[in-house]
Amino acid sequence: MTATLPAMESRVAIAAGLGSGVLVAVVLIVGLVALGPDPAAAPVSPALSGSPGAASPTAAGPTSVPPSGSAVPSPGDAAFHIGEPAPSLVVPQAGGGTIDLAALRGKPVWVNFMGTYCPPCRDEFPVMNGFYVRYADRGLVVLAIDVREDEGTVVAFAQELNATFPMGLDSDGSAQRAWEAVVLPVHFWIDAEGIIRDGALGGIGPDIMAEGLRKIMPGVDITL
Repeated sequence: MTATLPAMESRVAIAAGLGSGVLVAVVLIVGLVALGPDPAAAPVSPALSGSPGAASPTAAGPTSVPPSGSAVPSPGDAAFHIGEPAPSLVVPQAGGGTIDLAALRGKPVWVNFMGTYCPPCRDEFPVMNGFYVRYADRGLVVLAIDVREDEGTVVAFAQELNATFPMGLDSDGSAQRAWEAVVLPVHFWIDAEGIIRDGALGGIGPDIMAEGLRKIMPGVDITL
């Protein structure tokens, strides 16, 4: 009996030591958890939050892209000097002669600044030609003013597309500058009094062309 007492005391001491170690470990774990960050309080990136309107960050920053198919704003009346007297226009005519807008006072005039290399210009010519053929007997004058090209190029273009209206040569771009026709093609509709009544950037269809003609040919039934 006395021989087993030291052994029992030894096992009790070991157990006590193990219990103390476990207790210390538990205390350490609890302390670490208490001192750690609160997941609920951590900031959430808007890009990951899924909230409405949240934007994903990019290196280039946010961009503004117009919706697909949205209309591009067109210039207002001031861009075409609508309601103002038309600028002077005196240029050589392809094939010989001179085009002088002042000499056409009393007639409705449709002026188109263009270039033979311009796809919309080429597309518009047959439609313009059709309007001219239908309304020439009502006094309509159509003038196509080619900008900065040689006469041979312009004459060949007119023959290819069977243009029946005069074509002018603005070889140095001075008429283009005077009319502020920066983008080609561009159209101006001038009434019999020499006042610009309508204007449009090119790439237009017969509906817009007809609307321009109606503003300078009152009383005439303009059809497509």
